[in-house]
Amino acid sequence: MTNSDTRHETQNTRRTALVTGGCRGIGFGISQALAREGFDLAVCGVREEAAAVEALAKLRASGREVLYVQADISKTADRQKLVTAIRARFGQLHVLVNNAGIAPRVRKDILEATEESFDEVLGVNLRGPYFLTQLAARWMIEQRKAQPGFAACIVNISSVSATLASTGRGEYCISKAGVSMATQLWAARLGEFGIPVYEVRPGIAQTDMTAAVQAKYDKLIAEGLLVQPRWGTPDDTGRAVAMLARGDLPYSTGQVIMVDGGLTLPRL
Repeated sequence: MTNSDTRHETQNTRRTALVTGGCRGIGFGISQALAREGFDLAVCGVREEAAAVEALAKLRASGREVLYVQADISKTADRQKLVTAIRARFGQLHVLVNNAGIAPRVRKDILEATEESFDEVLGVNLRGPYFLTQLAARWMIEQRKAQPGFAACIVNISSVSATLASTGRGEYCISKAGVSMATQLWAARLGEFGIPVYEVRPGIAQTDMTAAVQAKYDKLIAEGLLVQPRWGTPDDTGRAVAMLARGDLPYSTGQVIMVDGGLTLPRL
């Protein structure tokens, strides 16, 4: 098959998804789930591609095309570079998953937290996805106008910390609360174009981000913190995102999908 044949097939029968932070943790679980659904993938991260070789090899083993772009989504130029690279490689974008996020470098009580930490966390977790969504949404609208049957969606990965206060990492909680409102804003704005926007809200997920507090949450889970007494996995979130990317909830734009094992379920 020639390159032109491949591009023709891609633009007419294949779908493309962008997963930020898609080579580790929850992002990798999402990437794997979307690859299983048949999506070609664009993934980005702050590491050089050589540091993500193992994850990329696993994704490519699915038989889908995978593009890696080194990009820091908190930076305007990197966001533009990312979208430009996807246009050049795939010529289309059907699904944006805003997953990339960071925790504070040092957890500090909000009486002691620094402005530097606040700015860093909100830059990656909130400002970055907000303006990446702006870029992607403009392109999706363009594609929909050119192809009336074009189907797209945007999925924001937030956290139970959007509503559960943790005074030792206030900047993280505020960033995720902002993502939740951004989901509603973009859902309201993009409704006229038939582009649904969703929020997936994981709970306690076993990733490198939570490795330092594993013993703490092992104990809490054993003591009944969750209705479903186990850690969440990246695949749990990946399956939820795949459901949305397939279009299984077409009449639910702006809604939150909880993937928290019943952590936030009110109980007596």
